[in-house]
Amino acid sequence: MQVVSISSLKGGVGKTSVTTGLASAALAAGIPTLVVDLDPHADATTALGVQPGDHLDIGRMLRSPRRARLAENVVPSGWVERVTGNGHGPAVLDVAAGSAFTGIYDRPDLGKRDLRRLAGVLAGTDHYDLVLVDCPPSLNGLTRMAWGASDSVVLVAEPGLFSVAGTERTLRAIQLFRQEFAPNLSPAGIVANRVRSGSAEHTFRLSEMQTMFGELLLSPHIPEQANWQQIQGAAHAVHHWPGDSAKNAARLFDTLLNNLTGPSTAMRERRIR
Repeated sequence: MQVVSISSLKGGVGKTSVTTGLASAALAAGIPTLVVDLDPHADATTALGVQPGDHLDIGRMLRSPRRARLAENVVPSGWVERVTGNGHGPAVLDVAAGSAFTGIYDRPDLGKRDLRRLAGVLAGTDHYDLVLVDCPPSLNGLTRMAWGASDSVVLVAEPGLFSVAGTERTLRAIQLFRQEFAPNLSPAGIVANRVRSGSAEHTFRLSEMQTMFGELLLSPHIPEQANWQQIQGAAHAVHHWPGDSAKNAARLFDTLLNNLTGPSTAMRERRIR
């Protein structure tokens, strides 16, 4: 089971959009996947078409990790109903639903025991090949809890001054976290998101990011998509949305997922220098 945190120090860069895009690609590829919505705003839960009902949300599972019974409390994404499978068994895309309750852990002073809570919850399952953790846009307790449970971290950045600077700070934070708590954690790479091809500023910042981050800047870049909010508001996977724009976005996320998880990836060997 590969656990990947989707992180960003800065809000508004489309971190949840990247999480759901990768989840859509995983569903289309037939990869059994769990999305853990660790952001107290629970936007990924909404976009994935989930209503927790009587199931425990992730915040309440974190309260008692040893008794969380993750397998009993995950909820199938509403997207699964639109998929018939790929010949290798039924499609699996489950969600550990988010809620405002997780906010009680989003503090800068969590001790090591608290930072192991998510790892304890995930220890209760081996049903998935891929776990995507949608983190809040901060470096407080929830993000560090996610990093402590993860094999790697995908950073999401818009090609703008403040976002690029925030990405650099986040890489330094990962390095410190590895030294103090999780020596096997690695940066999977940086996704340039909401890229505008006609913007001179974005072209300049992408060149700057390539110089700063080298091979950590992943390919492909994800362009700005005008109908993304409509897709998420309708709780659809981008792979199931009509139109050429959505089809192109789906192909980009297929490639991005393959670059992150495929057999030729160097993800597990990448380390912060």
